[in-house]
Amino acid sequence: MINTLKHQYLAILWSIVVLILCDMPMNTEGVPVFQGMDKLVHTGFFFVLTVLLFYGKIRQQRSYYFRIMTIVKILVLTAALGGGIELLQLEVFTYRSAEWWDFFCDMAGVGMGVFSYIFLHRSGHEKFI
Repeated sequence: MINTLKHQYLAILWSIVVLILCDMPMNTEGVPVFQGMDKLVHTGFFFVLTVLLFYGKIRQQRSYYFRIMTIVKILVLTAALGGGIELLQLEVFTYRSAEWWDFFCDMAGVGMGVFSYIFLHRSGHEKFI
């Protein structure tokens, strides 16, 4: 357990940053904002989180060995975080709006991260760099 946490410290720190930023009131004064920017931010946050989770797993096992259970665990973990953020926005931080589309964009970012992992795995990396 401690070995896993040791290698996942970047993903843990990023999760905390995402949780804080998604539950803060938005101050758009002086920032160029366009419609759908919130969705793009959610997608980016969860893409980076997924990449960091895979990076920690690769460092832990010291190889690019492909495991389907790793993908399943990351999907469940990120879905729980994304759903938890939306529940917090609905019940606790009522100045923020909870939306299904935000959760969809979270999972789209995760899907992009999983695709990146599978793509890199298939590119011939056989030993740890």
